[in-house]
Amino acid sequence: MANHKSAIKRIRANAAKRDLNRYQHKTARNIVKTIRKATSKDEALKLLTNAFSALDKLAKRNVIHKNKAGNLKSSLQKHVNSLA
Repeated sequence: MANHKSAIKRIRANAAKRDLNRYQHKTARNIVKTIRKATSKDEALKLLTNAFSALDKLAKRNVIHKNKAGNLKSSLQKHVNSLA
């Protein structure tokens, strides 16, 4: 257990950041799954901007790697374009 006041505060701050990062990461994954399950192009296009925004935010905050965000965005765009 931490002995210094600053170390105790750091533990609390890290836990709060971890919770927020996990929540945002899981939310982005759910958006991606929803787009991949979508059957209509209109429905998928509405969710696409939300997905791009969420992935960019995760990459900016180093929750996921920027190349992973780019790869996910690319594959989602290809999927949406292939829908009828």
